[in-house]
Amino acid sequence: MAHPLMPKATAVWLVENTGLTFEQIADFCGLHPLEVQAIADGEVSMLQGLDPVANAQTTREDIERCEKDPNERLRLAPKAIPVPLVKHRGPRYTPVSKRGDKPNAIAWLLKNHPELSDGQIAKLIGTTKPTINAVRDRTHRNIQEIKPQHPVTLGLCTVAELEEAIARAQKKRGPVDEDAVAETTPEAGEIGGEDV
Repeated sequence: MAHPLMPKATAVWLVENTGLTFEQIADFCGLHPLEVQAIADGEVSMLQGLDPVANAQTTREDIERCEKDPNERLRLAPKAIPVPLVKHRGPRYTPVSKRGDKPNAIAWLLKNHPELSDGQIAKLIGTTKPTINAVRDRTHRNIQEIKPQHPVTLGLCTVAELEEAIARAQKKRGPVDEDAVAETTPEAGEIGGEDV
């Protein structure tokens, strides 16, 4: 269930201005009933109350309905529920701590999915074509330290993104020889191309 944007400030206003129970306020604000009780007792440093009706998070009628029946629960107004964030297309940010893992993921993809084009690998992992060529040609500056590792376990892409890229590559390639696929697919007990 979605909660108000500023739950504690909303709880302060509801405690001061309504006859709702601590459980109702806690349920609406996503707090524990003891936190609401502490707000009511003044044990928590007093925040400025935030009116959920004025902010269109709920309605006066809904508050009155819940004041009459302690078993009822306040509902967040539909227009107060945040719109899901749309993932945009563009360059992917990779944290500094994971950037060193990119060559390992490239090596794994080149070994296990040679049908992927350099462009698909670059987009999937967020790397460049010269880096892919350096790993393929074994001219990368850290070639001695590169160990093929699954890009999903490294956190460089999701399973869905990987499967979509593989499906596109196989679709472009045409009919697939089942024996060749069985040889490149890791066994159930393998993770990152290595036995567990």
